[in-house]
Amino acid sequence: MTTTPTSPADPTAPAAPAADAGRPAPDTAPAALPALRPLTEWPRLTSAIPRDPEVEARVAEILGQLTLEEKVGQMIQPELAELTPEDVREYRIGSALNGAGIWPGGKRHASVADWVDTVDGFWSAAEEAWRDRPFRIPFMWATDAVHGHNNVHGATVFPHNIGLGATGDPDLVRRIGVATGREVAATGMDWIFAPTVTTPRDRRWGRYYEGYGEDPTVVHAYGRAMVEGLQGDVESLRADGKVLATLKHWIADGGTEHGADRGTARASEDVLRNIHAQGFLAGIEAGAQSVMVSFSSWENPANYDHTPGRAEPYNDKVHGSRYLITDVLKDALGFDGIVISDWDAHAEVAGCSAGDAGYAVNAGLDVLMVAGREAWQSVHRSTVRYVREGVIPMARIDDAVTRVLRVKMRAGLWDKPRPRERALTRSGAGVVGSAEHRALSREAARKSLVLLKNDSGLLPLSRTARVLVTGSAADDLSKQCGGWTLTWQGDDVDHADLPEGATVADAVRAVVGADRCVVDPALEHADPAGFDVALVVLGEDAYAEMRGTLKPWRSLGYADLKQSYARDLEVLRRLDTAGLPAVSVFLTGRPLYCTEEINLSAAFVVAWLPGPYGQGVTDVLFAPEPGAPAHDFQGRLPSSWPRTRDSAAVNRVPPHLPDYRVPPEETAPEGRFTPLFPVGHGLSLRDTAPATGTLPVDLPPEAPPAPPVDGPLRVLDAAGTPYRLKVGGHNTWSRVDVPLTGPMRCTIVRSDPAPAPEGTGLSLRFLGNPAFFYAESPTGAPADLRGHLAAGGHVRFLARVIEPPTHALFLACHDDYPAQPGVDLAPLLRQAPPGEWTRVSVPLTELAAAGMDLRHVDVPFMLYTEGTALLEIADIGWRTP
Repeated sequence: MTTTPTSPADPTAPAAPAADAGRPAPDTAPAALPALRPLTEWPRLTSAIPRDPEVEARVAEILGQLTLEEKVGQMIQPELAELTPEDVREYRIGSALNGAGIWPGGKRHASVADWVDTVDGFWSAAEEAWRDRPFRIPFMWATDAVHGHNNVHGATVFPHNIGLGATGDPDLVRRIGVATGREVAATGMDWIFAPTVTTPRDRRWGRYYEGYGEDPTVVHAYGRAMVEGLQGDVESLRADGKVLATLKHWIADGGTEHGADRGTARASEDVLRNIHAQGFLAGIEAGAQSVMVSFSSWENPANYDHTPGRAEPYNDKVHGSRYLITDVLKDALGFDGIVISDWDAHAEVAGCSAGDAGYAVNAGLDVLMVAGREAWQSVHRSTVRYVREGVIPMARIDDAVTRVLRVKMRAGLWDKPRPRERALTRSGAGVVGSAEHRALSREAARKSLVLLKNDSGLLPLSRTARVLVTGSAADDLSKQCGGWTLTWQGDDVDHADLPEGATVADAVRAVVGADRCVVDPALEHADPAGFDVALVVLGEDAYAEMRGTLKPWRSLGYADLKQSYARDLEVLRRLDTAGLPAVSVFLTGRPLYCTEEINLSAAFVVAWLPGPYGQGVTDVLFAPEPGAPAHDFQGRLPSSWPRTRDSAAVNRVPPHLPDYRVPPEETAPEGRFTPLFPVGHGLSLRDTAPATGTLPVDLPPEAPPAPPVDGPLRVLDAAGTPYRLKVGGHNTWSRVDVPLTGPMRCTIVRSDPAPAPEGTGLSLRFLGNPAFFYAESPTGAPADLRGHLAAGGHVRFLARVIEPPTHALFLACHDDYPAQPGVDLAPLLRQAPPGEWTRVSVPLTELAAAGMDLRHVDVPFMLYTEGTALLEIADIGWRTP
């Protein structure tokens, strides 16, 4: 990497074991889940929290006294970083939320008291706003608590839903709901955006782990259990310690083509009802008071344009679907709570924008989650204008505000004291992250483990064994916890962030003693000959949403996805050569193809994303202490395990649907796509089945020759760009277009046109949050750019450093934006002559060495940082000598 100053001018494998083979004798054997029945139409549901005539009368009385502006204020939900108490007073804002990675005062380790004080300040502002009126409307605070109170330092973090789905234990999930609700309430908050009751059907989806599994029976049972734990019944919901639950994301976000995040589902309405709606049906019956709409689209003739004749026809986004939101959810199912949008998702509906949600409001949205300050204020103004112009009927606004007030009353917010004076907040430090809750998380991790192989009865391990702990996930809390852990991606957490956490390596040391345990994640130093067994902990890096989504052309093979993952396979090969038996523990948010890893392991355990308490893993891997209870493997696969590298959307045919036809987005589980292990599979330590043997390996296809290079690859030059320039990252999930002709302002990056030696340039100011600026293929199709590598190509561009980067600033180019690693340009840019144009040239060999796959590139240029910087860039391209 260099800089030079420039002048300013068909299967043959044996059948997989039966689903109930080796049923264990676990801590407490869970009962079978209730069977589902097929639905031919949308059922009318009866909620556990019914209409109360007294509540309805009080709501109507208050509604009749509100001005239009005040009503719309109750429909707007800004984010903590973009809202002030004065805003609440001025706009009569009804609720707010804290997004992932947003903390009081920007303090990553903000205390429970900090959180309570923050929430209390906004609550007080709302009280002041209504002081001169004959009524008051309490403020409501919402948060993402998807696996515990995961945004708050010191809170208990639980296994992600995919692991809970493996436990087969709805009562465990209900108890986790109770614990999570108590911790959220102890910080003064009222409302959480959980549970996720999607039914994920494609392993490429970056949110796969947020679902309980591919089986709608599991999702139905757990959706009900979590709502019951969070909210309780109609009386307990009003008491301290309970919070409002949100079912998300309505509907079929787990059924999109290719597993695309925010993609398009084309399933029939029968599939929607019988597979993708099951968690919602159960959760609504349990009394859930909120439903969040999905970013995704549903392409179906039933999904009509409710306002035809506009300049921009409806684009099938669920946020604009009157059919799914109003006709089905509200009218057919009878849901009478709040329908809330996802983060800025209204902006993706045709005819809407960040500051205009009119079409989505008319579709049936009641609360609009709008992040940016300018955007939410614009939504407020435009919505008021649309009502006065007759575009939005007043009846639609009244329906929305009625639902908001109804839910607030059901939650007892008129009767609860201010947040800092509530019973749980006064003892919050003793509730948040309590020993009891951490023990529950450890229990959940233990019960979620699925044993796929245990040849020669290697497990449980002796507590006196000499253990080599290796693998990329051996000593990594972020891999154990996954995304949505303190930050959005959760990829940077450590012991300081999770003070009570223990990695698997920590837990093994505690079991066998430090003198009998060596931790060597990359197997760089230890000699396998000195140990009785190797514990190989391998697994995915933490990710959330689109940053974990695999593009359609990507392999599902674990070792194919990243160089760091391939090194785990090499470690297993080295241990096999050395003759040291290996117990593999796989940390993952989804089933991945890893047959060679299984073959090289004497025992293989799927631990999913078990959370920060690694003792839950060692509880089962090791024999118990004398007199202590023995733990067996209880977990069963909630999703089928792939036999091939391309079995991304292979799922069990739902047993409650005798006439089920596999939808176009999925692959039938037959022939070469027969699952390696089916839903429900899992072994026990007591299992007497024969050894697994060598499983058939699906060899990767041979790559075609690299295409020849016919010239430089233009990204940005004097003639403009053939790519779409965008910004995305922290809390900017809809991505923002970057124009070459005018300014762009968002919460993470600001851009402006800039004069440059080559005529067309951009000024980029990174504002201190995770952010990436990138050039994306306008068609979304990738290109094979290996020819540029073979020809000795470089990525080159001009840069003028105005304010040097405060953190690492990565250059990347790849296809699954931006989960792959990059090359850090920060040291080079800090040494560049200040204020002078400098030529940056990075050999493609460096990018390839960092792990970027140049066979499928749809983003040939990206800059990514979590810090601040002010740069001007121009003349970007790939060039050969």
